[in-house]
Amino acid sequence: MRFAGSITLLLFLFVPRVQLLLGGEVRPNILFIVADDLGWSDVGWHDGFSKTPHLDRLVREGVELDQHYVQPVCTPTRVALMSGRYPGRFGPHALAPSNLRAMPLSTITLASALKSRGYSTCQVGKWHLGSRSEWGPSHYGFDHSYGTLTGAADPWTHKYRHGPYEDTWHRDGKRLDEKGNATELIAADALHFIEQLPNPWFVYVAFHAVHTPVDAPDKYKQLYDGVKFHDDPERQDSRLRLAAETSQLDAKVGAFVDALERTGQRENTLIVFTSDNGGIESLKNAYVGEVDDSPLNSENDPLRGQKNTLYEGGVRVCACANWPGQLAARKYATPMHVVDWFPTISYLTGYQPANDLKWDGKNQWPALTGSQSDNEPRAIYIAMQQGHALRLGDWKLIVPAKGKPELYNLADDPYETNDLATSELERVAGMQRLMKEEQTKDDPVLPADLEGLPG
Repeated sequence: MRFAGSITLLLFLFVPRVQLLLGGEVRPNILFIVADDLGWSDVGWHDGFSKTPHLDRLVREGVELDQHYVQPVCTPTRVALMSGRYPGRFGPHALAPSNLRAMPLSTITLASALKSRGYSTCQVGKWHLGSRSEWGPSHYGFDHSYGTLTGAADPWTHKYRHGPYEDTWHRDGKRLDEKGNATELIAADALHFIEQLPNPWFVYVAFHAVHTPVDAPDKYKQLYDGVKFHDDPERQDSRLRLAAETSQLDAKVGAFVDALERTGQRENTLIVFTSDNGGIESLKNAYVGEVDDSPLNSENDPLRGQKNTLYEGGVRVCACANWPGQLAARKYATPMHVVDWFPTISYLTGYQPANDLKWDGKNQWPALTGSQSDNEPRAIYIAMQQGHALRLGDWKLIVPAKGKPELYNLADDPYETNDLATSELERVAGMQRLMKEEQTKDDPVLPADLEGLPG
């Protein structure tokens, strides 16, 4: 009897706790953090120019998602995250930054799915899936929301561009005016929910940082006293502001982790961090406020390209997953896409859709934990209005809307310097057939009720 009892105890101790989670006894909290326009080489763990000790630690102690793909721009990535589907499935407007309603109001989202499992749900920061209150987070499964409905905001005025969507700073869909730095306010609100919401909870923090307009409080700039980024004063100031805002973002992530540890929730919380797309290297400030332009902004080197391109610098981003006791520290180099998080988190929380949600994503949990290898080549489809890309195993095909196809072997040429399209005609043709199959699933028509509305 003592022997049998010992065996039972050992099995309990060594069976991964996630198996107990699936039995419904315990459900993990989900803290999902999305940075905005964060470049590959903006962060410390990629030997970048910004100081990011808290994120570096999450990566070092968790799973570094080395080939985590997203869409080339903001709205489409958020559609993919919330729906588990490629954004083109909802119409052409969902393939570009837009103020229009990105998904039908009837869409079952990650938030509404978790809510059906008893989760408290909260969205803080940038929404960018519909800039009218009737298209806001509360209509897609979130109990609480705070921040902007639009795709960007001046860090001090909280305003968007001039026009009908200039002012969308809100709480729970009701317009709000308040003073303070946007990143500080967003982080404080997220901290409140992390500390106060009953378990289990889903807190989705979508920072505006480091999207233009780029600026941060002086204390973060002081971290770079004496650092010379460029001889030109305007470029020096531009890069300083970007580095400071990246460090501010990092400090807020650190504060979230501290709060989880202080409240005893750390070991029951999955943290996912990603950027929505690659960084943009230089741009003007088109938003309402007094922040200067950014002539020297993010870096994506050594990856080719930047935001709004289909090259790796636009779609392969800084990302990690961290959960003490569940995810061992390692680098996960198998390609995955942001559409995978809905089915993955559904698996963790025991959510089973009543109907086929037509997910394009797949459950990545067995591969992330290392309990099951994922060596089967998988097609990852990335569409934008200016063209399409398909990743299949080591190969990546880019077909611009205008121009010739390009083909790269990313295992041999991760920086996309050697176009093999003319020497691999059969492979190009096969991948184009797969791409066409995906394109046929996209909806080419704008929903009728959105026609004529300002986007």
